[in-house]
Amino acid sequence: MTETTGKTALILGATGGAGYETAKALAARGWRIRAMHRDPQKVSALLPDAAWVPGDAMRQDDVVAAAVGCDVIFHGVNPPGYRDWAGRVLPMAEATIAAARRTGARIVLPGTVYNFGPDAFPLLREDDAQAPATRKGRIRVALEQRLHRAAKAEGVPVLILRAGDFFGPHVSGNSWFTSALVKAGRPVRSVLYPGRPDIGHAWAYLPDFAETVAQLVARDDLPRFARFHLGGHWFDRGVEIAERLRVVAGVPDAPIRRMPWALLPLLAPFSVTLRELREMRYLWQVPVRLDNAALVDLLGSEPHTPIDTALRHALQGMGCLPPAVTSDFAAA
Repeated sequence: MTETTGKTALILGATGGAGYETAKALAARGWRIRAMHRDPQKVSALLPDAAWVPGDAMRQDDVVAAAVGCDVIFHGVNPPGYRDWAGRVLPMAEATIAAARRTGARIVLPGTVYNFGPDAFPLLREDDAQAPATRKGRIRVALEQRLHRAAKAEGVPVLILRAGDFFGPHVSGNSWFTSALVKAGRPVRSVLYPGRPDIGHAWAYLPDFAETVAQLVARDDLPRFARFHLGGHWFDRGVEIAERLRVVAGVPDAPIRRMPWALLPLLAPFSVTLRELREMRYLWQVPVRLDNAALVDLLGSEPHTPIDTALRHALQGMGCLPPAVTSDFAAA
């Protein structure tokens, strides 16, 4: 799909999965894409048609300068490896808010389920109370509260699109798909599943997420503060994604291993990422599903790639499956 919008989007976090796919989806609709990175020459080949500018998302002046003339600022920046959320998440948000306030651009934030605690499970709606059970969850709540104040008191348009765990052809290390299920650059020999097999779990295919963002920001009827939930791919039996993954990979009998949660306390002192992942275990012990009724009511339908196609593209993009290979088992 190609539309001529004449609009410009600044992508913060263009090297990450959500930012990269959103840039592609917007560009396909005729948006001009501007991407900010501390070392643009190092990463510019990733999105060769984007206008890359130097800058640090922690520096307000850099973000304000990069946002000049932009209609949307996609705030897809996260501390790598779940590190230093307390010291970086809110300062980066303040830089983006300052830029949006100066330019009138709408901020787009990928939302997480971390914001919610067990009182909101198993079905999450946009207006449910956010009572997180973790430190990272409290930081994400503070982030959304700050964006809400920016919209209501400072006139900054905001869109939050919340989704389950991301997977896709281009995904960063801040993902259970790459941190647990499979390893990038390696053929699938086994699958590591973090949750209880019979507990439901929600996943979001990044190109579907990005297409949803593109459809939403194209509308003129969004409220100043808009928040929607993406249903994504829901599995009543959470382990089904691992079962489908090995089928798509052409190894239907590959073992599905359980996450060694009991060992994480012993390994956590040596790995920040493992320590941070351990905090999110509760999301694998209960079903957590997102209610997308409001989104479907607005758009008519939710962008949704069939799961085997999505998994195949994800594995190919991660170098786990050759691009030319299509498993004979994929249609099973």
